[in-house]
Amino acid sequence: MGIIQLLGSTLGLGLVSGINLYATVLVVGLGIRFGVIVLRPELHQLEVLANPVVIVIAGLIFVVEFLADKIKWIDSIWDAVHTFIRPLGAALIGAAALGEVSPESVVIALLCGGVALSGHSTKAGLRLLVNHSPEPFSNVALSLIEDVLVVLGTYV
Repeated sequence: MGIIQLLGSTLGLGLVSGINLYATVLVVGLGIRFGVIVLRPELHQLEVLANPVVIVIAGLIFVVEFLADKIKWIDSIWDAVHTFIRPLGAALIGAAALGEVSPESVVIALLCGGVALSGHSTKAGLRLLVNHSPEPFSNVALSLIEDVLVVLGTYV
């Protein structure tokens, strides 16, 4: 696999992980498990995401995040806590995708973490702006749009 293809795959996962790490892990895990996502041989290490334990845990935390994301100000607190978790999770996905410790894997893991931090920062900043809106519907609508984008972005 060429480095550009590898970067495209891992950085794409890094970006959607920055928006919703648990949905990304859940979608990739379920996709692999049910044959919707077929991994290239070079990325076979990501098959660990199809483990039933990983899928159940990611699913449970996704449900908590899904609900927390719909409540004004709770979503910002959740995002503040995940400022550290999402980039680290994305970096781990990037490192796991390569399965080997090499200079390239370290660079890709750091790039995935950086892209996730960018995606997360954009999401968290936008959420703070929306939370100042007096009506409650924009927060829920934005959260649902984010959820759909993560699922579609992960598949792509």
